Amino acid sequence: MGEKLSVAVIGAGSWGTALAMVLANNGIQVELYTRREDQKKEINTKRTNQKYLPGIYLPDSIHADTDLERVVKKKPFIILVVPSHVMRSTVRKIKDLVTEDTMIIHAIKGLEENTYKRMSEVIHEELPYLPKNQIMVLSGPSHAEEVSRFTPTTVVVSGEDLTLAEKGQDLFINQNFRVYTNTDLIGVEIAGSLKNIIALGAGLSDGLGFGDNAKAALITRGLAEITRLGIELGANPLTFLGLAGVGDLVVTCTSRHSRNWRAGFQLGKGERLKQVLEQMGMVVEGVKTTKVAYQLSQHLQVKMPITQELYRVLFEGKSPKQAVEDLMGRVKTHEMEEIAFEQLLRFEQKG
Repeated sequence: MGEKLSVAVIGAGSWGTALAMVLANNGIQVELYTRREDQKKEINTKRTNQKYLPGIYLPDSIHADTDLERVVKKKPFIILVVPSHVMRSTVRKIKDLVTEDTMIIHAIKGLEENTYKRMSEVIHEELPYLPKNQIMVLSGPSHAEEVSRFTPTTVVVSGEDLTLAEKGQDLFINQNFRVYTNTDLIGVEIAGSLKNIIALGAGLSDGLGFGDNAKAALITRGLAEITRLGIELGANPLTFLGLAGVGDLVVTCTSRHSRNWRAGFQLGKGERLKQVLEQMGMVVEGVKTTKVAYQLSQHLQVKMPITQELYRVLFEGKSPKQAVEDLMGRVKTHEMEEIAFEQLLRFEQKG
């Protein structure tokens, strides 16, 4: 038998730990990076990560460490599962440890503030010597709570090179965790990031008691504006009809596992944003992404009415009820016009 494959996972939150469990279940030795000594001790001695995945016991092949160099050095695969706002600083810390042969898969659904960059772009900027096609994303409808209990889950690994994406697929796929591939890196990252905005809106609508009809409309119209921005950035429109698009959008907008839905729900009940974020105790990516996507849509002149109203609720103090009413009272239009066929035509002409 050959030596057991060892993989680095950076980020010991709920999603990082759940992905570490998938890898361990595939017979892989996982080195899991955490900044906290108490968390390291808990994982290595009690085999639990109680704050993030209560009631779950971790396999022995997951080893937690606070020494980033020890975790990353000589690992053929690095899985990045850190909040989007610390992605750049995290990658800078490992730049001297990553070789030209390293493959990086990130599992972060967010955009960088101020630069509007996707996470793969941030990684490539900080590691310019690493071939772009060795930077991939794992995305799709996948709550950590369910993945850690090995309930059936289906996701997608996306990278510009199909052969390399298939290596990422092979790393994670098993009986309970089905993995597809997709070469539309832009579309998969944009879909995964922007769905959190719509999930905030869905939660807000539920918190206001507006019912299933309103939520269905938000999800549907939300998909339309995500697609509009994605196409403008060069994504394949079909990606938004797949796992990373409509699949992830539906699960995030309808499940109480979703932090973004829960945050929106509490806002709809009248709680203040600062209070909501403090109560959550974990990163709510949709809040930052709403700001970035709103600014980007203004810059590119792409219509994103749901994102615009949520931005006003989160950052300008607008009443959630008024925001939803203003969305419903928009100037009448034809549904097909909203899907922006001129963008689809431009995409087809590029192809």
